[in-house]
Amino acid sequence: MHLVDLWLTRSLSMCLLLQSFVLMILCFHSASMCPKGCLCSHSGGLNVSCSNANLKEIPRDLPPETVLLYLDSNQITSIPNEIFKDLHQLRVLNLSKNGIEFIDEHAFKGVAETLQTLDLSDNRIKSVHKNAFNNLKARARIANNPWHCDCTLQQVLRSMASNHETANNVICKTSVLDDHAGRPFLNAANDADLCNLPKKTTDYAMLVTMFGWFTMVISYVVYYVRQNQEDARRHLEYLKSLPSRQKKPEEADDISTVV
Repeated sequence: MHLVDLWLTRSLSMCLLLQSFVLMILCFHSASMCPKGCLCSHSGGLNVSCSNANLKEIPRDLPPETVLLYLDSNQITSIPNEIFKDLHQLRVLNLSKNGIEFIDEHAFKGVAETLQTLDLSDNRIKSVHKNAFNNLKARARIANNPWHCDCTLQQVLRSMASNHETANNVICKTSVLDDHAGRPFLNAANDADLCNLPKKTTDYAMLVTMFGWFTMVISYVVYYVRQNQEDARRHLEYLKSLPSRQKKPEEADDISTVV
């Protein structure tokens, strides 16, 4: 019995030691993979916090098991294509309070399906590629950006899952329609279909052109008729002004003889 107790005690000690060793390796592994200037911690998954780290671009050595990623309050200006493609477990992405101006077409490729929250507020985004948010399931925050409201933005917002809520928070800094500047995008989109404006403009231009040509043709016809009338009047007056032709004596004698 004493041997059994001793064996159990040693086994338990070995298990605890092994568990501590594995945990230490995991912690060391996570710490060694944490990007420079960032803090990594485990709480329901790997949390990577790079807030206020003076980053000028998104780190390319982010741990693949990252679940929460905070890149807010930095100096990031763009989101390149497929920068998050290896982060298949990413659920929260915070890129607020940066200087982001450009978002490439495939910026969120690889995380569009898993991402639950995307924060792009307080940046310098004016427009994005119409496919930039394709298949994005996340609740997106894109307020406080100098948006240019046009057909592309309308298509982008319609492709997003939280379309109504997202569009309601977008204020048009500029717009293809001047009277929509400074107004919420949702109001502007309700007033006019921004994707039909180019077609309408083309139709109006064609109509104006056709009307111009028609006016020119009518003007020419009227001018031509009036000019001909004036020429005919002058010719008639000229004929009237000619002296009447008098008969010669020989012609009168011939007529008498015939009679």
